[in-house]
Amino acid sequence: MRKDFDPMSYLPGMEEINSDILPQVTALLRKFAPERYTGSDVRAALSASSRGEHDFAALLSPAAEPFIEEMANAARIETRRWFGNSVSLYTPLYIANHCENHCSYCGFSCHHTIKREKLSLGQIRREAESIAATGLEEVLVLTGECRSASSVEYIGEAISLLKDYFGVIGIEIYPLNVEEYRHLQQCGADYVSIYQETYDLALYEQLHLSGPKRSYPYRFYSHERALQGGMRGISFGALLGLGDFRRDCFAAGLHAWFTQKKYPSGEIAFSFPRIRPVQGIDQKSGVSERNLLQAMLAFRLFLPFAGITVSTRERPGFRDAAVNLAATKMSAGVSVGVGGHSEKQKGDPQFMIADERSVAEIRQALTNNGLQPVFLDYIRL
Repeated sequence: MRKDFDPMSYLPGMEEINSDILPQVTALLRKFAPERYTGSDVRAALSASSRGEHDFAALLSPAAEPFIEEMANAARIETRRWFGNSVSLYTPLYIANHCENHCSYCGFSCHHTIKREKLSLGQIRREAESIAATGLEEVLVLTGECRSASSVEYIGEAISLLKDYFGVIGIEIYPLNVEEYRHLQQCGADYVSIYQETYDLALYEQLHLSGPKRSYPYRFYSHERALQGGMRGISFGALLGLGDFRRDCFAAGLHAWFTQKKYPSGEIAFSFPRIRPVQGIDQKSGVSERNLLQAMLAFRLFLPFAGITVSTRERPGFRDAAVNLAATKMSAGVSVGVGGHSEKQKGDPQFMIADERSVAEIRQALTNNGLQPVFLDYIRL
């Protein structure tokens, strides 16, 4: 695999679709200057009955920092309006960690010497039985980004098996073409989570040194291809701390906003992962909890109907506070290594988590907070 191919190009086999969302996002991101917004802009955004990109930008700006409490109150109202007091629970299930990308920040990078594993269908079944025994009815299936080790066929077989145990199945894998997404949807997948990592093209090129992930537009348009392939929902996000978090959050919000306009029946969600230490790299995000909270609140006020997931990368206290204000989904009983639910992890983890609570512990914490833990919010007919 060439290390120096243009990150705006496509490799052979990568499907190009007809879309103008990337240039729209790029044009608005180019104009975005967070320091230009004032307290008056923030007040206007908070009082608006509906909010556009200018309001979203103001809420993400440094000028909004003194208004966090007001943003929190407004966000809580929107969250309760659209989602009531419910919080959906799920757990990730890593079935493989092989990767062919060289990404400088990731624990699965092909240049890292880690224990690589891939679960057999029998092992996946045992993982499913163990997870289902906790009461969870939703899983997110993850692999490293390596087609040769984790083929579409293999992932489809895993999803078909998991469909016997879970009512909702998400996937977080390498980007696919439309018909490949259609195949996995027919196997039983409901939604796709894929993150651009950073929307700063120059930084993206520096961080993604080789591998298919170096193609910026192919990754960017994964959400559209997933919806065209029949997926019910898609999740957006950036890995906060790689670049300027305000600019990355602004771009991710626009990406989802334009996609929702184009595909109004698609369910939209966000995740807010901050960069964490990984094996061999003691990296810190530079994004504070207050920064993270501001971003989550701004998203809730800009796209009030969208789901928001708070990651186990965050400490328990922050996660519990986030679901009281803006987040509507959280993981529980998490393992970020291959396997780890039915027995000891078989492959090394992708990153270090900060919330190791079990499903029962998180369920109790939500109940104590007056919230309703939801194990299934969708019935497949």
